Amino acid sequence: MIVTIDGPSGTGKSITSKILAEKLDLMYFDSGSYYRAVTYAVLRNNIKQNDFNAICKTAAAIDLEFIENTVLLDKKDITSELKALEITNKVSHISRINALRRMACERLKKIKQENRGLLMEGKDIGVTVFPEANFKFYLVSDISARIARRHQDFLDLGQKISKDKIEKELKLRDELETRKNPMVLRKADDAAVVDTTNMIIEEQVSYLYRIITNPDTE
Repeated sequence: MIVTIDGPSGTGKSITSKILAEKLDLMYFDSGSYYRAVTYAVLRNNIKQNDFNAICKTAAAIDLEFIENTVLLDKKDITSELKALEITNKVSHISRINALRRMACERLKKIKQENRGLLMEGKDIGVTVFPEANFKFYLVSDISARIARRHQDFLDLGQKISKDKIEKELKLRDELETRKNPMVLRKADDAAVVDTTNMIIEEQVSYLYRIITNPDTE
């Protein structure tokens, strides 16, 4: 089974995906970890974010491994560093490079070859990576709910970020992903749209789980 969950940041996508994958006994993978790892390498090598050729060369040269919930870059565990604010602020600029997204697509497809069942979250997974997925979901939410979720995410990481700053970050991401490069954030035509504005995580998980295990009842 392949399940894809796409949508903008702050919709409860990540935690819902993790819990749902566990309930379904599927491997969970966050495609954003690939782009964050590349961003980490770009920052480490002091590459300018508008130097697309250098970024793609770096992405092709680094040794990336994804082992369960661990990301290894050149054999070094960088998992805990990928949620740093500096990477969060840069990853949207880097992930919109079309050549890099094509590279990512090929890399992400290989993860399925290594697993019998997979739940992958991202921005366009149901369109570009696994158009053949058994179940596709696209999560949406209003901006106030997204801000609140992102604020809590940062608090859980021990980072105190103001809601005003988070709002600016989300709106900038939306601008980059829906207007400047609409290829980044895309909904598959056959994806089920789920509005999570008034849902708590448990409700989101239960709703998606019901659709997958009893599709004829929804």
